[in-house]
Amino acid sequence: MTIALLTNYLAPYRVPLYERLARRHELEVLCYGGGERYVPPWFADLDRQIDAAPFPARRITGAAEALARSGGYEVVIAPFAGGAVLPAAYAGARLRRRGFILWASVWVQPRSLGHALALPATRRIYRHADAVLAYGEHVRRFVAGIRGRAEDVFVAPQCVESELFARAVGPEEVARLRQHHRLGEEPLVLYAGRLVPEKGVEVLLDAWASISAPAATLLLIGDGPLAARAAATPRTRVIGPLERAQLPVAYAAAELAVLPSIPTPRFREPWGLVCNEAMHQGRPVVATSAVGAVAGGLVRDRENGLVVAPGEGQSLAGAIERLLADRPLRELLGAAAREAVRPYTYEAMVAAFERALAAARR
Repeated sequence: MTIALLTNYLAPYRVPLYERLARRHELEVLCYGGGERYVPPWFADLDRQIDAAPFPARRITGAAEALARSGGYEVVIAPFAGGAVLPAAYAGARLRRRGFILWASVWVQPRSLGHALALPATRRIYRHADAVLAYGEHVRRFVAGIRGRAEDVFVAPQCVESELFARAVGPEEVARLRQHHRLGEEPLVLYAGRLVPEKGVEVLLDAWASISAPAATLLLIGDGPLAARAAATPRTRVIGPLERAQLPVAYAAAELAVLPSIPTPRFREPWGLVCNEAMHQGRPVVATSAVGAVAGGLVRDRENGLVVAPGEGQSLAGAIERLLADRPLRELLGAAAREAVRPYTYEAMVAAFERALAAARR
């Protein structure tokens, strides 16, 4: 079966999935790049990503090429992203009577003029795709409400490389990371991701200023327009992007991780793979209820992490302080987190893709 899978960039956490699918099927990944409000400069080199891909991949120029190429495959898989690329890929597949699978990440309808204008077309795609792959149960519920059925909506659990993020990290590795980034022995609270408003970074910085744990440091890994403000916040360190191989060491060095995403008219955190990464290292996560990994059932309040309302700095500060002050609670939640994330594997993702492909063939 020939399959086209459309995506913007070849994110490192997706490469193992595409490689596994390419072993089973005649898969070609079509990359269109761009369209996002902020893409880190270190990640935006799409040509380099395509050259390094261990599976067939090529760049397409946008919607017109998506329309033209989609009819040349037996099945097309496209995400809810990329502006006009999605409806173009759907139209191209339908014109040639090809199968079409929607890979859905949205779990609340975005509210903007552009989304309102596109709503009739996107709802048609939701309803008439041959099958839908959903980021989690939260997305599955949203899609099923539009389609009027759930039997052909398949959850492809979001995952990262367990062999990397669950590996044992020795104390000497932690010591080297602290020394390299001039971190002392103080407890670390870790945020990893884009430093942008919708990730709740401003709420986090305000909350951190109110925390009465003077010995602790908020460590931010990533870059973005809020980097300067973060660097100016007391007891905060911004170290920029970190090599992926070093991220497990950073999680091991921290007491907990935090993902304080907030909803905006255009954005609701689809998942938040930093939750998976931290949980593989046995670290509890403080996240908001606007995070997909919370709504989708991975991060559970007082079972393997703490959940707070989005945008409420006082609640966020209280949850962070509670975990900093209570080591037995951190260890209890961290151990539960490690167990909870084990089933989130690429094998489970591939199994969901196979069920969707079988539905598309039918």
